[in-house]
Amino acid sequence: MKQNVRYASVLLLAVAFSAAFLGGEPAVDGQNWSSWRGPTENGMATGDAPTNWSDTKNIKWKIDIPGKGYSSPVIWGDKLFLTTAIPAKPVLEPEGGGGGMRVGKGIGIEHKFVVLCLDKNTGKTLWEKTVGVSKPHEGYHQRYGSFASNSPVTDGKHLFAYFGSRGIYAFDLNGKLLWEKDLGEMQKLLQFGEGNPPVLFEDKLILKRDHEGQSFIVVLDKTTGKEIWRKDRDEMSSWSAPLVVEREGRTQAIVSGTTKTRSYDLETGDVIWEAAGLGRNVIPNPVIQDDIVIVMSGYRDPNLLAIRLGGKGDLTGSDSILWTNQRANAYTASPVLHDNKLYFVTDKGILSCFNATTGEPHYQQVRLPKPYTLKASPVGANGKLYISTEDGDVVVLKMGEKYEVLATNTFAGHSFISSPAIVNEEIFLRSETSLFCIREMN
Repeated sequence: MKQNVRYASVLLLAVAFSAAFLGGEPAVDGQNWSSWRGPTENGMATGDAPTNWSDTKNIKWKIDIPGKGYSSPVIWGDKLFLTTAIPAKPVLEPEGGGGGMRVGKGIGIEHKFVVLCLDKNTGKTLWEKTVGVSKPHEGYHQRYGSFASNSPVTDGKHLFAYFGSRGIYAFDLNGKLLWEKDLGEMQKLLQFGEGNPPVLFEDKLILKRDHEGQSFIVVLDKTTGKEIWRKDRDEMSSWSAPLVVEREGRTQAIVSGTTKTRSYDLETGDVIWEAAGLGRNVIPNPVIQDDIVIVMSGYRDPNLLAIRLGGKGDLTGSDSILWTNQRANAYTASPVLHDNKLYFVTDKGILSCFNATTGEPHYQQVRLPKPYTLKASPVGANGKLYISTEDGDVVVLKMGEKYEVLATNTFAGHSFISSPAIVNEEIFLRSETSLFCIREMN
């Protein structure tokens, strides 16, 4: 269910190729989807993607994925990476549960925790690594959880695969294990399961660990795994990832949570500013428009805060909070932010589009073509918004101030919980059982 943000100028083509060969910064703009929210952490691709497809149309390749995982694929060059957890025996439905839902699925059953590298062009497995075999100490939400829900992240030289309570693992892109680190077990609310990804920025790897025990944020050296700093957090379970931004010569990691949204100095871990106001079960990722950071919750006491950067200390109730919204906020899906327009969708398929600067709605609480349920985060490409649903449909809408459906594409018998990735005019969709590569096939 979740990351580095780099607001740098687009590199010249020759420089980009040089960086690619050195195994460093991004190659040609639009060639990579290095983290689950895309190259600029706002859900937008830099190129185009198909508008129409079906079971028999515009499918470049399809493969089955063993086990279960809701992590989204990340892509660098011709390599695609994803994670999965393979049970030693079928996972049976648990008895009982909390909050009217049966939770704790998979507990006590031995699993293999696996990192896969595929050829992006063919779907062929290039390498597969099992990082551990164990019986998890607690389960996950029976419908929306897995033991491999944290999406990996890459910088073109390293791949970081995070299995939460089962540790984080650093590989080179050929599958050589470089280091691993155990950060201890987490206890998630009602055993809903883990699912927030690691975040990369330059030489730092950032992990937020909000749970029912002692929550904390930790920054590791990406090359060695050595801990740079760690700060305890007064927070309960949440699933959003940090957002890294640079302002006024200072790099900060903005981390949303139930108690407060906080900005940490990335060098020291000191809190620069904080603001209360979100509700329970914070899941959507923060996004940024110029100097305005937008954070959101959509469960109990839902709220959206648009916070202007530049303040220090406690900003709760101050002029730094530019606008708020409590209606039809996203509960699970992270928003897409593009061209000063914020798109967000509820788990029941209710879509809104706001002016990100002023909070004025262009349209609000518009229902998608069918009464869908969804958990995947939307992505955008070339003026099109892609919304994947549990029902096997991917709805494509025109991005802009007016609601307009361009296409509804159906994969019969499939359900989408993972978020898509878009690279080189191709869209990669992971269903509960399969991975599809979709491309215009003239």
